[in-house]
Amino acid sequence: MKKLVAYITSAYPEKSFSIDLSLALGENGVDTLELGVPFSDPVADGPLIEKANHKALELGFKFKHLLEISEIVAPKVDTLWMGYFNSFYQQDMDKLLPLASKLGINGFIIPDLPHEEALPYSDLFKANSLSNISFVAPTDSDERIKEVVSDAQKFIYMVAYTGITGSGQAEDLQPFLSSIKKHSSTPVYVGFGVNAKTAKDKVEGADGVIVGSAFIDILLKETLSYSDKIKQCSELAQIIKNEIN
Repeated sequence: MKKLVAYITSAYPEKSFSIDLSLALGENGVDTLELGVPFSDPVADGPLIEKANHKALELGFKFKHLLEISEIVAPKVDTLWMGYFNSFYQQDMDKLLPLASKLGINGFIIPDLPHEEALPYSDLFKANSLSNISFVAPTDSDERIKEVVSDAQKFIYMVAYTGITGSGQAEDLQPFLSSIKKHSSTPVYVGFGVNAKTAKDKVEGADGVIVGSAFIDILLKETLSYSDKIKQCSELAQIIKNEIN
């Protein structure tokens, strides 16, 4: 069974909604939830996620909201924190990682923390039974891929093309996928530009998909009620899970 990872922007539009949505996604085919930490300059994210980040900050997002959402969601749905390094660094990594583990978080996805810069924290992640998800991109050399995935945990985040999330650019991912699989038996999940239309093609040869912008697109529709947003996101999760399996 291939896996579905869903990204949502924490506390957008509000904390209680994020909790309800997270639990609904977990009941409708989502295997792992990425709770995104709103950030003012999310450089690896496309326009939809950037917009949701800015709106969440305008609505008064505080880091404690992430903790409060996680406390309820993480015991019920496999949960990762996705955010930019500064958001976590400001919280003091020595204190934050034990707290994340205590809340039931299983790992972090930090797109602006390169492999080399993450190494000083690897013991801290391991001591707290947390994964720090490895990223590989099509521009990486075979040697680079080997180095990055050598100690990859949970899954490898395969960037479907070099750019920002949410783009529908198409390309043949098979040679890239083969080079990753050659060096690691850790599952490979495809992210960037995955939606209901592209999921079936993108997952070919991979072990799962990571979907963000397609869910955020629904959350940004101001004409929809909260319950309609949850319903549409749940339906989308079911569709994608069926498409990839």
